[in-house]
Amino acid sequence: MLSVDVIASSLASGLLLGGILALIALGLSVALGVMRLVNLAHGELLICGAYLSSYLMATTGLDPLAGLLVVGAVMALLALPLQRLLIAPLAGKGMEAPMMTMFGLSIIVQNLLQLAFSADTRTLEAPYTARPVSLGPITVPEVYLIGFVLSVLIVGALHLLVAHTAFGRALRASSADPAAAAVMGVDVRKVHAWTFALGAACAAMGGVLIGTAFSFTPGTGGSYLLISFAIVVLGGVGHIFGTLVAGIAMGLLQSVGAVVFGDGYRDLVGLVLFLLVLALRPEGIARAGRT
Repeated sequence: MLSVDVIASSLASGLLLGGILALIALGLSVALGVMRLVNLAHGELLICGAYLSSYLMATTGLDPLAGLLVVGAVMALLALPLQRLLIAPLAGKGMEAPMMTMFGLSIIVQNLLQLAFSADTRTLEAPYTARPVSLGPITVPEVYLIGFVLSVLIVGALHLLVAHTAFGRALRASSADPAAAAVMGVDVRKVHAWTFALGAACAAMGGVLIGTAFSFTPGTGGSYLLISFAIVVLGGVGHIFGTLVAGIAMGLLQSVGAVVFGDGYRDLVGLVLFLLVLALRPEGIARAGRT
């Protein structure tokens, strides 16, 4: 039988990991809430962030956490032309065409990553990735604690951006009624482009944090895409703090699944709850569309 200390440590680790999962899901939530884009390449954007950080480490020695904003900025700049070339021409043609376009992009990116970096498993090594932190009887990985703090700060910064800036007002107007926003002078196409870039940056930064905590390969993104969808449904589409709460809840549920059924089943409990919420409360824990 597991001791209370082990169970408490597992739950604490799940709570901290949930913050990182929330950051990962936030990019998907924003794109879906504003652009109505089901981004099936979201997992690959995340893994691109991890590989970009790995490349920067190998070529410049840049620590993954020190390069977090650099990775986010680079992925945002790469996402802008992708949005304009692949997604913008499909505006107004339903959700299916952009969704299938992003599915095709995910396959292409997976293969490009495999060609460039091989299919070997990688991790982002740093001194803090293997160190534990103890608080009384509770012990958690230091990288989980660092990742949680950084994720909450980024989520908070995004909330301030959306709630208190001109871009945020334009974003919220475009989300509520694109046609009315365009009549009022909002450049909806530009807002959509930067929204996609913002989502890609969040995914990439989340990918760096995941890469410091877990191993990854070019095909790892699919599992995180599923988890992100579950978190978006639980938290409400486009709801920033709802996504944070849902991410923490998902992390805790994964820990419960790992403790009760074994580590190989850590996703089981969370995805079962996802299906229940989808059936019983499809608007999520919080009302969709709010920040």
